[in-house]
Amino acid sequence: MFNMLSHLVRSIRPQQVQAPMSPAAALLESAEARVGLDPHHAQELREAASAWLRVVR
Repeated sequence: MFNMLSHLVRSIRPQQVQAPMSPAAALLESAEARVGLDPHHAQELREAASAWLRVVR
């Protein structure tokens, strides 16, 4: 019974909106995903994220 009530309350409660991911964070996340597949491309993504952070600062 408690499980049913908790599911009901969670479905009624408004969902928290996540903040949009920054471009640098998205690039770094993509780089981490590419490390095992294509290390050169992963390094390029890291460099792009670093360049983005230098421009923003």
